[in-house]
Amino acid sequence: METTRQQKVGRQLQKDIAEIIQQQGMSAYAGAMVSVTSVHVSPDLALARVRLSIFPSGKADEVMKIIAQQSRSIRGELGRRIAKQLRIVPELTFDIDDSLDYVEKIDRLLH
Repeated sequence: METTRQQKVGRQLQKDIAEIIQQQGMSAYAGAMVSVTSVHVSPDLALARVRLSIFPSGKADEVMKIIAQQSRSIRGELGRRIAKQLRIVPELTFDIDDSLDYVEKIDRLLH
């Protein structure tokens, strides 16, 4: 269970990471739309697990490779944005949030 502080930091990181990714535009991610669905922060605020939703989902592997290559620059920009609020810039790990694909699959099965 996350503490209130972890939740607040997670929401702020989600907002900032989403802005950083949005500034780079869809062309930077092979024409895919990337959105940050959630960020979960460890109790010591040193690690952040970032969940990304990628549309179309067929480009997910390609986009994740691009994100992995850019993770240092994303973390650097994040550090500039949150330097006044946090002492440590969390180490970022990126995962695919495939819940929308799951919902779509269930919807197809029901109809």
